[in-house]
Amino acid sequence: MSIEWLVGGAFFVSLITQWAVMALAHRYKLFIDSHKESKPQRFHEEATPRAGGIGIMAGLLFLLFTPLGWKLLFSVLLAFLSGIFEDFHNAISAKTRLVLQLVAALAAIFLTNAVVTYIGLGITLPYFIGVIFSAFAIVGVMNAINIIDGFNGLAGGIVLLILISFGITAAKMEDLYIVQLNLVTASAVCGFFVVNFPKGRIFLGDGGAYLLGFLVALSGIFLASHHEKVSPWYILCVLIYPVWEVIFSIIRKKMDGTSPLQPDRYHLHMLVYRHLTHNNPLTALALILFASPFILVPTLYPNNSAANFFTAILFICCYLLLYRVLIKKESKA
Repeated sequence: MSIEWLVGGAFFVSLITQWAVMALAHRYKLFIDSHKESKPQRFHEEATPRAGGIGIMAGLLFLLFTPLGWKLLFSVLLAFLSGIFEDFHNAISAKTRLVLQLVAALAAIFLTNAVVTYIGLGITLPYFIGVIFSAFAIVGVMNAINIIDGFNGLAGGIVLLILISFGITAAKMEDLYIVQLNLVTASAVCGFFVVNFPKGRIFLGDGGAYLLGFLVALSGIFLASHHEKVSPWYILCVLIYPVWEVIFSIIRKKMDGTSPLQPDRYHLHMLVYRHLTHNNPLTALALILFASPFILVPTLYPNNSAANFFTAILFICCYLLLYRVLIKKESKA
């Protein structure tokens, strides 16, 4: 099947499925995220389905027409299931969810031989340690995308930028398999984005967030493990916004004496909403614009570990500066 059919098919199947899921969710009260619940991350005013991952998963079926797709079928399904059960009835435990994510990561690693052993700056890991490192990275990014999924279009927009960067780099490496993976995934995400931004008619949900985190992490693992010209620091730099959001969240919660697993109101996107934009889609747009240079510019130098390292450090400095300004506003409010 030609790349045009793969891309077009993934988009339209995803979009049509989104509309079907929305209709069924409202009719049968499934996957509904209530606007009346008192949750730190609630910023919507109407009851909204949180099952956008179903439409994305439907669009991803077009990966089965690619050589890489069959190898990923089992692991992609597990990544999706690790979140969709939570969206459906809020009954899956954190331990079960983590186990599913680890199995999904390990299955993808062994079925595609995608193991990062060289981590740049002259450091090479033993193969076994590389497997653990790669699995940890995939699971970490899965949860990172879920954390930034707070406003209409934010997670989807960031994922699209990441896929564009990785897709361009894969094309430079003449790796058709990774190009296909990124294009089909991006098309399925676009089908979701149409109904998610700006109105938020459907949310990504845990299933969609974990699924997209899994795919962008895997795309990065493929690039770093299969191409010596691609620095692992480039992969980290492209993923720096969601990854740093997780790391910083853990640090500040530990410093405050609270559990890193406990949700709160102090993620960057929440502070931007309360003190700068006061608007749901505008918050997503502002953060996408803020992160875009750090995601797209490294595409110019994917082989330069030092340049990518300093680009990531620059992002962290900008993030901390913005966070400091906003948290001062919070304390005065």
